[in-house]
Amino acid sequence: MTSSNQIESDSPTKVLENRIDSCAATVAVIGMGYVGFPLARALNHAGYGIIGFDVDDRKIEMMKRGESYLGHFGDEFFRSLTDGERFTPTSDPASIKEADIILLCVPTPLGKNQEPDLSYVLQSTKMVSENMREGQLIVLESTTYPGTTREEMLPILEDSGFVHGRDFFVAFSPEREDPGRAGMSTAQIPKLVGGLDDKSTDLAVNFYSKAIQQVHRVSSAEIAEAAKILENVYRAVNIALVNELKMVFGHLDIDVWEVIEAASTKPFGFQAFYPGPGLGGHCIPIDPFYLAWRAKQVGYPTRFIELAGEINSAMPRSVVDRVVEAVREQGKNISDAKIMVSGIAYKPDIDDIRETPAAPIIELLQSLQAEVCYHDPHCPVFPEMKKHSLDLASVDLSPETIESMDCVIIVTDHAAVDYEMLGKHASLVVDTRNAMDRVDAPAAKIIKA
Repeated sequence: MTSSNQIESDSPTKVLENRIDSCAATVAVIGMGYVGFPLARALNHAGYGIIGFDVDDRKIEMMKRGESYLGHFGDEFFRSLTDGERFTPTSDPASIKEADIILLCVPTPLGKNQEPDLSYVLQSTKMVSENMREGQLIVLESTTYPGTTREEMLPILEDSGFVHGRDFFVAFSPEREDPGRAGMSTAQIPKLVGGLDDKSTDLAVNFYSKAIQQVHRVSSAEIAEAAKILENVYRAVNIALVNELKMVFGHLDIDVWEVIEAASTKPFGFQAFYPGPGLGGHCIPIDPFYLAWRAKQVGYPTRFIELAGEINSAMPRSVVDRVVEAVREQGKNISDAKIMVSGIAYKPDIDDIRETPAAPIIELLQSLQAEVCYHDPHCPVFPEMKKHSLDLASVDLSPETIESMDCVIIVTDHAAVDYEMLGKHASLVVDTRNAMDRVDAPAAKIIKA
């Protein structure tokens, strides 16, 4: 006869708890991109077995060969996960049944009207619902608006026939990756965790604590969702402020970069943000619109956030206007000009072009009939983008190429670019990143934009 204690100890929930406690759990990471791959690696190093799921068969084959498809990580970083016995790359949804914990690390882009596009989250959740079993913890890592986990994901998961809080558990834990940042690994970035109920939070906190040095528990999934949005709205609004000040100070013949440097000497009450040609990456250009959309649903328009979005979205046009003016001052029409864009990645020293301001800058210049090329040591070919289609490949940054240009625009200040050579051989440089300040007495005319 089986005792009630034996039944409880063998329940799917107890099995899940025990497997987490002993780091014997198998984790399915759905989406092996800039977020999913480093997270899978950190979890694997803590002892968890990893199922690396992605719908892109090219990625699966490259993982099997230990080859990096995320350039700034490199093959050695990839092989530290892919060569292990506790890692299985796959595109088979049936593999989800084998996992104790399922992490959704999928994109959350904007639609054409700046509305949230949850299609990747909803499709992935449906796939999980069709392949789940009792005793699983499901965690959404993708940045989204407050309420997504409970209101959008949970009903789909319950379509499986399983009951939340008894048969399976759900939490939200936002990714905080910063591609290209040196000196801080995924395991060192503090993790926010909020579940749909206390048991879900308990399980998720215990799970992440095995691999992440600091895990911060919050009272609900909605708190964790809102905290992630706040982090990026804070940055977007402050970047918009310095972008606007850059244009004002420019008309006053004041160097905004020197102003920021001066203000930064104050040891309290000021945090430096820097202007640029527009916002890039997956989070900062997108997340504020998720919150603005959600706020409108409850009847409270976020005018401050929307204004910041308008300012930041207008920066590529501002850069192009400055280029047109500078080229005209050199005695040439933009329609007859040869323009080089230096750097197309959204930030220095990586190959990530998501939401890069380089794309609209190039398209705007092309619409003015300028002849445009680009140089980027990390992006040999302009990658496919959802909103932009640019059939371009990186050109060599040689003295001859630079001298043949009417203008060089520094959009991304990669460390690998020889700015001294650029300043020596260019006739005109429009610098959106203050990169030319590192060059002593360049021959080129430098316009800060």
